[in-house]
Amino acid sequence: MSENIISTKNLRKIYQSLSIKTSALNNISLNIEKGDFTAIMGPSGCGKSTLLNILGLLDSPTSGEYYFLGNDVSKQNEGLRSKLRKGKIGFIFQNFNLIESLNVYENIELPLMYLKVISRERKKKVINILKYMNIENLAKRYPYQISGGEQQRVSLSRAIIFEPQLILADEPTGNLDNKNSKNIMELLSKFNGEGRTIVLVTHDPECSKYCRNVINILDGSIVH
Repeated sequence: MSENIISTKNLRKIYQSLSIKTSALNNISLNIEKGDFTAIMGPSGCGKSTLLNILGLLDSPTSGEYYFLGNDVSKQNEGLRSKLRKGKIGFIFQNFNLIESLNVYENIELPLMYLKVISRERKKKVINILKYMNIENLAKRYPYQISGGEQQRVSLSRAIIFEPQLILADEPTGNLDNKNSKNIMELLSKFNGEGRTIVLVTHDPECSKYCRNVINILDGSIVH
């Protein structure tokens, strides 16, 4: 039997500034199974990044239900949400989101430190992921010393090193040229082939071709 890693029902997100209300998401209901590779597609401002932030427990819905790994996380407190984010969800961002004061090795190691993994085990895992991603030669360099494509490989390494239940990628090829975009999507496809569940936000049809499922969003609503 298939297992839903994500299940939402009638998610809504409303932003309010003074007397002005803006509806970013309208009654979003979806299911994403373990091992899926799903693209959330739509034009800028359609609500796809808002949805990803809610799925990643970086934001809360105004109303509706969100079940992550079978548990209702719609209204959990920030402490529990933070614990789930750090232990269960790997994030990849368009702007790489690396810490400039840390070198490549240290950036990749950081999630393991948050999880209090012992030093010997951290070293083993980081060395293995550097080899796996073919970036051993970058270990002592800092983000400003490597290319955008290399920075995104470091970001991917950091996202998978603690073996999260879910990988969320927000426009991961948005700052890359065609060659590096293809390389990153091939890596994500490889991760998915190894059983990792991935949800990708993109406006690029070329990226969606790598995904098994596509969810189209327009004006905060799923287009069927």
